[in-house]
Amino acid sequence: MSEPATALTGCLAPEGLDPIDKNGLMALIEANKANPKLIKTLKCKTVAEGRFRHANYIRNLEPYIVDEPPGLLGDDTAPNPSEASLAALGSCIAVGLHANAIARGIKVQSLQVELEGDLNITAVWGTGDISEKPVGFTDVRIKVDMKADCPQSEIDALIAHVTKWSPVFNTFARPVAMVAESV
Repeated sequence: MSEPATALTGCLAPEGLDPIDKNGLMALIEANKANPKLIKTLKCKTVAEGRFRHANYIRNLEPYIVDEPPGLLGDDTAPNPSEASLAALGSCIAVGLHANAIARGIKVQSLQVELEGDLNITAVWGTGDISEKPVGFTDVRIKVDMKADCPQSEIDALIAHVTKWSPVFNTFARPVAMVAESV
């Protein structure tokens, strides 16, 4: 997986500073422990812009664009939906690792999550070969490269803990009740 070099601009602990407010994190932890049955509904509105390009509206943010690559007849302007789901998974794991490290007093020097997912695309969204086969990712491999001021065994334990509690990891790993209807 090749990516451009990135400059760490405060995402981790620069010069001994904790860019995430530990007091705020601890207050969030305590508030959620006090209300363990709290459910938050997240929303996204997806609007087709043309061909296979879609704008996804979340909260009051700029639209998050999803497209298909040329091999899937798209314009290659953004990640495709499956790639975006891998990005969500990697980001969720990275956030969990960073938050848990801060809560445990671990200083993270660097953190990178690489993901690969295997997907049979021959059904072409239900328009192609619709013989019996798994639809969606059949295998996802996650590699975490984390450097911190703790032993590797503690990083390994953090990874196991975070994947157990990651909302997106669990969305991938277990069945989810889904409903699709016209309006």
